[in-house]
Parts: sequence; structure tokens; C-alpha cells
Amino acid sequence: MKRLCTFFATIGLLTAFTASAWADQRILDFDTMNGVDGPFLGNANPIRGVNGGGLPWVIDRGRGKLDHDGKLDVQVRGLIIPDIIGFGFNPAPFFRVVVSCLSVDANGLVAVVNVTTNNGAEVMIGDPRNGDARFKTDVNLPTPCVAPILFVTSPGSSWFSATGL
Repeated sequence: MKRLCTFFATIGLLTAFTASAWADQRILDFDTMNGVDGPFLGNANPIRGVNGGGLPWVIDRGRGKLDHDGKLDVQVRGLIIPDIIGFGFNPAPFFRVVVSCLSVDANGLVAVVNVTTNNGAEVMIGDPRNGDARFKTDVNLPTPCVAPILFVTSPGSSWFSATGL
């Protein structure tokens, strides 16, 4: 009887541990992002349906994580249009994040699903012109979410920086 109780207690602990591990599973963890430039400027070569910003952008630092349950935590520092073209600052009032996943549609075909954060100026840190922002929110990811790409975008969803470049 004692062995049976120990067996069920062990199974219960393993189940709880497995559920806890799944709840914390990351589908994207990154320490770098790149600014839009070259052939990705404007609408000539969108990535997964997301157009690039109209001018080149640079970023000092971009990092973050996305969990399978849609918990998103992203920090960007110094996301600006460079001074070499007469700016040297961020002209956008705020940024958004687009999470792009490959998923499966109702017909069983591979489909691109883009999910956009619903935020405003509250994500900016200090003066918006410095290009610093923090996103800590939940997004409604498709199931499955394969090969995610994360874009930091304008309010109108043109991307300024992205993962995976």
C-alpha cells in the first residue's frame, strides 16, 4: 500500500512539473534585432506581409522573449532613423509589436498569421525621440505558431526592426 501511495505521489509530482515546464516554454528568445534597410524599405519586399519603414532605421539593442501562451516581453533601445540622413531620432509617437507565425488554416494549409499588440505611447520610455520602449503584454497566438518573427513597427505596422535578420 505504501508503494502504491508513493507511486501515485510521484506521478502527481511529475504531472505538476511537466505542466509547469510547459507553461514556461519559450518559442522565441532573442538578444539582437536589426533595423530595416536596403531592399526591405517600403512596400517592395514585405516580410510575411509586413512592409518595411520608408527610411533606414538602426537599433542599439533589442531583446525579448515570447512564451507559447502569448506572454510577450520586449525591450528596445535606440531605435531611430540615423543622423546620416538628417534625423538622428525616432519620429514615431510610439511603437507596436507584430508577432508573425506560420500556422495551419482551416483547410490544413500553411498560412501566415500576424498578431499586433494593441498599445500606444505607454510603451515608450522617456522621450519617445530616443527610440526606447518596453512591451510587456499578452498576445493571442495561433496554434501552432511555427518559426515566429517579431517586428517592432510604427503605429501603422510598418516595421522598423526585426528578429531573425
